[in-house]
Amino acid sequence: MDRYVVKNGKKLRYGYTTGSCASAATLAAILTLKSKEAVEEVMIHTPKGWDIRIESEIVSLDINSCTAYVVKDSGDDPDVTNGVKIYSKVTLRDDKNRNIYGGVGVGKVTRKGLSVEVGSSAINPVPMEMIKNVLDEHLPDDLGVDVEIYCPEGVEIGKKTFNPRLGIEGGISIIGTTGIVEPMSLEALKDSIVIELKYLKENGYNKVIFSPGNYGRDKLIEMGFDQELLVKTSNFLGYMLEQAEYYGFEKVLWIGHIGKMVKLSGGIYDSHSKNADGRMEILTCHAALLGADKELLNQIFKSITTDEAISYIKEKMDDEIFSVLSNKIVENSKHRFSGEVEALIFSKEHGILGSSKGFNNLSKEFFNEKS
Repeated sequence: MDRYVVKNGKKLRYGYTTGSCASAATLAAILTLKSKEAVEEVMIHTPKGWDIRIESEIVSLDINSCTAYVVKDSGDDPDVTNGVKIYSKVTLRDDKNRNIYGGVGVGKVTRKGLSVEVGSSAINPVPMEMIKNVLDEHLPDDLGVDVEIYCPEGVEIGKKTFNPRLGIEGGISIIGTTGIVEPMSLEALKDSIVIELKYLKENGYNKVIFSPGNYGRDKLIEMGFDQELLVKTSNFLGYMLEQAEYYGFEKVLWIGHIGKMVKLSGGIYDSHSKNADGRMEILTCHAALLGADKELLNQIFKSITTDEAISYIKEKMDDEIFSVLSNKIVENSKHRFSGEVEALIFSKEHGILGSSKGFNNLSKEFFNEKS
């Protein structure tokens, strides 16, 4: 891709996701089937709104079937799947059925709690929709087709990812919510976040709302907080607290999804999954301290996602555990920041879960005056 972003004076190139690769390979195979001539480049429309050109290679072609592959290009973003070949084998059917599934090197979902059903290939909803759109746009409505997405290199690469712990076995996932990989070297990302913090300080603010990502942003807007005060920390929870201390901020409000924030409640200051997890261990420990029985503790401990664990907790316990977790977030934040700190945690599925003891009082200073 010939698109770039400048971060901290560095020119970094965008890439494209495994989902875009699968979509592009499928399109190349279909166009080759229709023309009977090898298609060496295709253009796809991504959910980000960008139309991108991707080179393709045709592996085989016969009357009713074609196989093509695309080489994954992650741009200047460090990515374990960079350079792998994502294949799509398109086979026409003599009925109207359309099937999209993973082959060798694309993982299978074996546990509940993910966005893909148990037993299905690990092709996430957005890439699946992208492939369906290719079929709808380039094939007659009454023509059935089988689409097999596979990646032989994915068998070994999948072992190096977080997939096995999530219950995805046998390969990589076909993922990507925008179709585009934005380059995010760690130092460039940290520097870009700190710039936002410096901007607030230089404009006379002594308070900031921290949230790890977009879920928190959406929640604070929904609650009427001043979006101007928001700085997204990404995974750098402890680092951003230290920077708030360095730049002389006096008040920090955490508003975050429990999936990230539960790690801070356990004293984990870098929430990236490759560095630390511990979510279920932390939840299980606090549930045990509050008197949960063995059956519930096992359910929490074996959960794949925090939303799944919360479902069990809310069914069998009161909400005290979420206040405890919020207060622990405050306690651990104060190891890195000497000012006032309060926290609110929520879940995408269950909404607001709880907040720290002084959250309601301190949060009054962070509301948007226009709301």
